[in-house]
Amino acid sequence: MLRKGAIISALASALRSAPAERPALDDGVHRLTYGEAHAAVTAERGWLASSGAERFAILADNGVPWAITDLALHLLGNVSVPLPGYFTEAQMTHALDDAGIDGLVTDCPERLLASLPGWRMADTSPGTGLALLRRSLQAGARPEVPQGTVKITYTSGSTAAPKGVCLSAEQLETVATSLADATSALQIQRHLCLLPLATLLENVAGLYAPLLAGATCLLPSTASTGLSYAGTDAPKLLATVSAAQPESLILVPELLQLFVIAAERGWKVPDTLKFIAVGGASVSPSLLERASAVGLPVYEGYGLSECASVVCLNTPQSRRPGSVGKPLPHARLRLTEAGEIVVSGPKMLGYLGGESRTTTDEWATGDLGEVDADGYVYVRGRARNVFITSYGRNVAPEWVEREITQRLPQRPVLVHGEAQPFAIALISGVPGDAEKALVARVIAEANAALPDYARIRRWACVPEPFSFANGLLTSNGRLRRAAIVERHRPLIDSLYRESLSA
Repeated sequence: MLRKGAIISALASALRSAPAERPALDDGVHRLTYGEAHAAVTAERGWLASSGAERFAILADNGVPWAITDLALHLLGNVSVPLPGYFTEAQMTHALDDAGIDGLVTDCPERLLASLPGWRMADTSPGTGLALLRRSLQAGARPEVPQGTVKITYTSGSTAAPKGVCLSAEQLETVATSLADATSALQIQRHLCLLPLATLLENVAGLYAPLLAGATCLLPSTASTGLSYAGTDAPKLLATVSAAQPESLILVPELLQLFVIAAERGWKVPDTLKFIAVGGASVSPSLLERASAVGLPVYEGYGLSECASVVCLNTPQSRRPGSVGKPLPHARLRLTEAGEIVVSGPKMLGYLGGESRTTTDEWATGDLGEVDADGYVYVRGRARNVFITSYGRNVAPEWVEREITQRLPQRPVLVHGEAQPFAIALISGVPGDAEKALVARVIAEANAALPDYARIRRWACVPEPFSFANGLLTSNGRLRRAAIVERHRPLIDSLYRESLSA
């Protein structure tokens, strides 16, 4: 008999019906076939159900234990919150309180018990070895969640209080099924998860979709991949990929750039690679061209948490470099008169503590875009980031930034010009006269490709790099524009003063 709230799902069917001896999950320490994975998830679901907790969070490194716990909670139907490892103590406390979590499954219990008052050690999973921490919640301390919520994924954590996006099992599996179907012609058998599994994109597209397709999910820990929010150990990461010989990967643009540069310098791209999905931020056309030249099969996509992850994707059957592809079968897309992308299809149940979904299935994304005659979608930037110059011209800063960063890789750039006569640029972390000369040449080349009103008239190098660690980038590498402008306001003001005195 199923626990109340439990679901019968395509994921459960995939685990149960795949050939029992086929490899399913492998983190280098634990290796489970589909038969073993099905048994492990079933046992873990029973253990979690008997724990007495009602709502769970997971804070653990990538690996088979994380995957088994997540799958068990998904099938159990209880609310679960994957906690990103980059959350500060304040953000973690906010998420736990915000979602009314009373059960925390983790691989670092000692650290959490020392930093989270009110929690106690309750048990250790006999299946995964992960610890279960519990706390008692007072009456009324558990906020309401929209009916059907099984997963609450938090936004990138660019503020102290990130938003919780409430999603149902059906929404998550619809997107995962769409992804599995869209890539089925490639017959991918080995997917390597490099991004944190707590990231919705890797969770849905890197764990659920491969399992639905009967593939093997390779789940190495961040210690073995060399990936962390503080930086990337490039040799270790490249060695991991070379050893794994995967057929598919999911990357953010910064990691794609690392692979491209490594290949240009002699790193051998695995012959097994068939599909590299890139998302999370825009990718410069130049980087896509370079990736193709070194044999990296890159397919750009687009999605957002509020739509349960991926909305559009380039595929081998339908591909146009520079676009984010066509909408996947589960999604439909239209543009408003102002050019904003509006998506219909699977849509969040609501923000935690906010309004639930409306009667319409549409979601206004806040992204500006275009759709060409063949149905390919192009994302131009965030509507809220558009600035209006004092001459009344609208400029999407991402457009100008792409023209610069595709010529100046690995240097985040901020373009600003709200209510000013022209745009200026701040270049992150460029020391030395030689590199400043390079920047000057790059700015000139970018300006040649831009209309007069969008050209950079003044620029400056900022010795302090824009990074996640100093609060100037989000976890997926996007600029925290307001924070950068606030921190460097005197420099920005000086650039405009210089123009008046010139």
